[in-house]
Amino acid sequence: MDRRKFIKNSILTATGAVAAPYILPSGRLFAQTGYQMAEHVVFVLFAGGVRQQEAVLRRYLADSQNEDIEGNIMYNMLEGAPPPDKIAYGRDDVQNNIIGAHPIDRLLEVPLENQGVLFPEVRFAKGGAGHFNGLSTGVSGNYYITQGLRNRPVSPTIFEYLRRFAGFDASDCWFVGHGIGGSRPLLNHSDHPSFGRRYGGNFIAPLTTFGAPGQAHFMDFKNYHPETEWGVIREMRNFLNNNFTQEGLEIPHLYNTPDEENNIKEFVRLMFEKVKSGQVTLPPVNDNNDLKTIGYAVEVMQYFKPKLTVVDLSDIDVCHSNYTAYLKNLHRADHGVGFLWREIQRIPGMQNNTIMIVMPEHGRDEAPNPIQDENDWFAYDHSAGNINTRRIFTLMVGPGIDANLKIGSEENPIGDASDITPTIANIFGIKERVEAEGLLDGNAMSLFDRI
Repeated sequence: MDRRKFIKNSILTATGAVAAPYILPSGRLFAQTGYQMAEHVVFVLFAGGVRQQEAVLRRYLADSQNEDIEGNIMYNMLEGAPPPDKIAYGRDDVQNNIIGAHPIDRLLEVPLENQGVLFPEVRFAKGGAGHFNGLSTGVSGNYYITQGLRNRPVSPTIFEYLRRFAGFDASDCWFVGHGIGGSRPLLNHSDHPSFGRRYGGNFIAPLTTFGAPGQAHFMDFKNYHPETEWGVIREMRNFLNNNFTQEGLEIPHLYNTPDEENNIKEFVRLMFEKVKSGQVTLPPVNDNNDLKTIGYAVEVMQYFKPKLTVVDLSDIDVCHSNYTAYLKNLHRADHGVGFLWREIQRIPGMQNNTIMIVMPEHGRDEAPNPIQDENDWFAYDHSAGNINTRRIFTLMVGPGIDANLKIGSEENPIGDASDITPTIANIFGIKERVEAEGLLDGNAMSLFDRI
């Protein structure tokens, strides 16, 4: 093999590690034990901390800013008319210097609420209302009351359950992260001795991989001479080994199957070509990181057709300091979810064969903090002891899911943040095996059992 071909192949191999640093060995250990409801599941962590008041209650400004204006700004997911006045959540009117004046056009003719099941009052029952606790509970079905950042979940994740009990390959399971902060790269598998790395799913942070950091190292698959440019090669290696240069999240040695390795190389090559030519699949409005992350999640689904895809959003978290920006990002997250569901119906093999679940990782406080934004609207935090922060919702849609069904109310809350893992296990026919491990939270229950 000549030097040029050797270096290029080396770069491709390294790039594969950037795109999916957790490609793991495949192999069926246990057979599925129940009926499979659908061949694909997409779980959207509608993250950043969503107040019930602006979401399922459709209150807009009425319960937050002493403004008597209600309305639904999530009309791809929920039914209801938009606010009639003080519109500040859409696209900016640059010509007239008006913030958020133009709401984004709806993408779904029928809101997801009317296509599926809505649990409007679910509870985040235990532990601190932090993002990592919320995200890890969503993917593992157990709370982490004392566990901090930079620690993998103690209990197995849904990726591990599916790979061990349903025999899924590594490339069947993807976590598409909004970024690499908040220990997100640690959520693809636990440290549980009976599960762990060998059953992990693939993690990708596309805005890092295909954004400025990845482009600086891999755009055009540059060829480096191992003698004169060893420093550049070493920098690239460190970039990979340190998982995007974030200290403390080093990637352990992992193994690829040859087919998965070649497949991921081709995906990375294709994606850099799309980035360079501006052909990445993106929502019609894509002016924040959540919407770009959703676009890349669609690319992952189009290419790999995963059995499980977890999509992580986070831009809503600006509510700590800017309520107007929070409304805009909440409106955009709804736009992104509508786009995601529309695109799923255009993917052969996933069309009419995918169940999508949407759930925030936690809520937000009922009372504001002292910070005001450009509209003199107060911001909101998410405090551990605040009851409102423990109020969330869950939406489920897809084949076999009852349409236009609402389960629970504020007076009779039904559902728990730990329900998603047993629900996904139920969809893929391994619920009994997962429950038999005894590693779910005591409150965790499949949503189908709650129905």
